[in-house]
Amino acid sequence: MLVTVLPLAGCGLFGSDGPQEALGAFLTAVASGDVAGAAARTDSPAAAKTLLTQVRTALHPDSVEALDENVKQSGDTATGGYRLTWHLPRGRTWSYTADAQLRSAEDGWQVHWQPTVVHPQLAEQQSIAVVTAPAQPAPVFDRDGLPLLTPQTVVGVVVDPARTGDATTVARTLGKALHRFEPTVTGTSVLDGIKATKPGGAYSVLSLRAADYQQVKPVIHDLPGVRFTNQERLLPPDRDTGRQVLPALRSLVEQQAAGAAGWRIVTLDVTGSEASELYAVQPKDAPAVTSTLSTHVQAAAEKALAPVPTAAALVALQPSTGELLAVAQNEAADEQGPLALTGRFPPGSTFKIITAAAALSAGKVTAASPVACPGTVTFSGRVVPNEGRFDLGTVPLSTAFARSCNTTFARLSADLPPTALTDAGRSLGVGADYTVPGLTTVTGSVPKADSVVQRAENGFGQGTVVTSPFGMALAAAAVQAGKAPVPTLVRGQPSKATDVGPPLRPDVLDALRSMMRDVVTEGTATGLRGLPDVRGKTGTAQFGDGTHSHGWFVGYQGDLAFAVLLTDAGSSKPAVEAADRFLADVAGK
Repeated sequence: MLVTVLPLAGCGLFGSDGPQEALGAFLTAVASGDVAGAAARTDSPAAAKTLLTQVRTALHPDSVEALDENVKQSGDTATGGYRLTWHLPRGRTWSYTADAQLRSAEDGWQVHWQPTVVHPQLAEQQSIAVVTAPAQPAPVFDRDGLPLLTPQTVVGVVVDPARTGDATTVARTLGKALHRFEPTVTGTSVLDGIKATKPGGAYSVLSLRAADYQQVKPVIHDLPGVRFTNQERLLPPDRDTGRQVLPALRSLVEQQAAGAAGWRIVTLDVTGSEASELYAVQPKDAPAVTSTLSTHVQAAAEKALAPVPTAAALVALQPSTGELLAVAQNEAADEQGPLALTGRFPPGSTFKIITAAAALSAGKVTAASPVACPGTVTFSGRVVPNEGRFDLGTVPLSTAFARSCNTTFARLSADLPPTALTDAGRSLGVGADYTVPGLTTVTGSVPKADSVVQRAENGFGQGTVVTSPFGMALAAAAVQAGKAPVPTLVRGQPSKATDVGPPLRPDVLDALRSMMRDVVTEGTATGLRGLPDVRGKTGTAQFGDGTHSHGWFVGYQGDLAFAVLLTDAGSSKPAVEAADRFLADVAGK
């Protein structure tokens, strides 16, 4: 903030300053936000301070400029002209010329206070306000031009507690009528909201689609103290689709629309009614937005998860571009938040993709290298078993990968450097950070492992490593594409990536692709053999006390990469079945 120090002379407060200096000091204080200092330069400090404070509060300027001062003196009075320029938030600018009268007083020259000092059209007992004129919401289309979000009328249900009379009866009626649209709305929740509302305030209960409002209008329209508001909002055609990704997309588009909104500066009279318009900028037409999402793929993902009784999530993207195609969750997952994008889960054997990448990159093995797959292996007292303690003896690495030998990959990881898995994970996008406009995402964490036991446990996804479905979908996409793609949600709005490792060598990628195919043709995901060229990795990840397990399947088919997580599924088999439903539906079968 600009601080102006003025010299004092004589015995008066402002000494022998002339009208030019007095106006300059006043305007400098106005520009710097020194309301008290500006008011002290007037002949009515209290009134000046009140109005200047109100104006600054209403406009909330980033900065103010006062230029082109021109003072003409006539005896003990003077007239000063100037230009005030208000630099407002969001890059808005309001500039105009004004005049002030100055009078010579015992303590020196003072600005004769009138509201017109602030603006020539501002009258006594008026205030200033900024009014926003929202831009018309732009529709959002999917990658194929189908509507994802369209402007629809939304009816807000609002309660004025002071006018309800019997608040308990009103709350009970609203809760019973609105519960079908939002399960959290009950008679108790509405009554609690009414009681918590400050005196003179209002309680917003719920916003309804216009069609939903018509269903309950006969029951709630005439309730005492209940009123309704209308506004345009972007909504999906189907209320139950994309519940974790479309609201985020809508927020992004609404933020863009806010930048295209019009705005007006007006004066208000003592009743708060608009008296006059001082300045206006018309809203701009917001362009339509194209998302990378696919309505078809999103629907297939949601349909695949619908029968799952526990929380489940599926993320799909295009490896060649990084464009997100679907972010799906079932209702049980929605109750826990955006698990698909930010959940942190042990990846189980899906992490063997990363362990294999690290071992292959280190030159320790090839896909054909013979490796031991005993039923158990011990590291400093920590026994690592295969599922059911199966024992394959010595087999090629590709077979150990396809059959998901924990013991093989624990031993491979134990012999690697402490950061080998960390580096391999980042090369596949896991542990990297992506700033995706419109979304909050977490890929996972692959911490450095200094102890042999820790490296062994991390090697089969049961140690300190955690990943999200989003992160594992990226890993599968990176294997297919040859490098970690940068995920995007909106066409024309690129994402930023940090901490991404260098691409894996071509020979490493070829080995991973081949082994991921073996998982489907002769390994733990043979349930997908009926679909063409699916490649992937299953995972059964223990959690809690070790008696429960999440089920995973991550993989790709052509230019479609995906990750399926079924929490507390007991094994990877239900995840493979969900992946089968998903891919079959995407293919139109």
